[in-house]
Amino acid sequence: MGTDDVARAILQQSSAPIRLTVFEWSGPTAQTVILPWTTIANADDLTAARQRIRAAPRSIQDQTTALGSALLTGFAMLDTQADCWTRTLDLSGDGIANTGPRPQDIPASRTPQGVTVNGLTIAPNQQPGQDDSIADITELSAYFRAYVIRGPGAFVETALGFDNYAAAMERKLLRELQSLALSDARQ
Repeated sequence: MGTDDVARAILQQSSAPIRLTVFEWSGPTAQTVILPWTTIANADDLTAARQRIRAAPRSIQDQTTALGSALLTGFAMLDTQADCWTRTLDLSGDGIANTGPRPQDIPASRTPQGVTVNGLTIAPNQQPGQDDSIADITELSAYFRAYVIRGPGAFVETALGFDNYAAAMERKLLRELQSLALSDARQ
């Protein structure tokens, strides 16, 4: 499994290209669009999107975790893509909400019709002789399951440290893309 597998999965449905946007978030008003809505119809589109994401500098934002604000921002962005067959919001985070609206206070009625929210939780990098990372990530993943994810087939993927983030993201994307391929095959 790897980046090539994700690329193949993205490009396998040429009749139904994927559109994506990427935004970085932290505090209630700290959202930065890294990649505006972009259609990925071929390998060149995917390469250009990948390069833009990789070239984006990490913005200096406050050190808070506004998961509710990230949900609302993502919902607003997805509302502009109502013609998509499947609309998925992926939220990655290394902590629970500590500012802005809490995700559990955003009612299901605020979730746009047909949107699924998946999560990717990130444990702190584990230091030798330290076992609390596993307990921390278990607690954070439970929080995401209870309050953040929503919609049909929603799930949480886990990265055991920032060093494991890329592999966890690949697992998550493959799972989402396989679901798309299966639902497309059944239509």
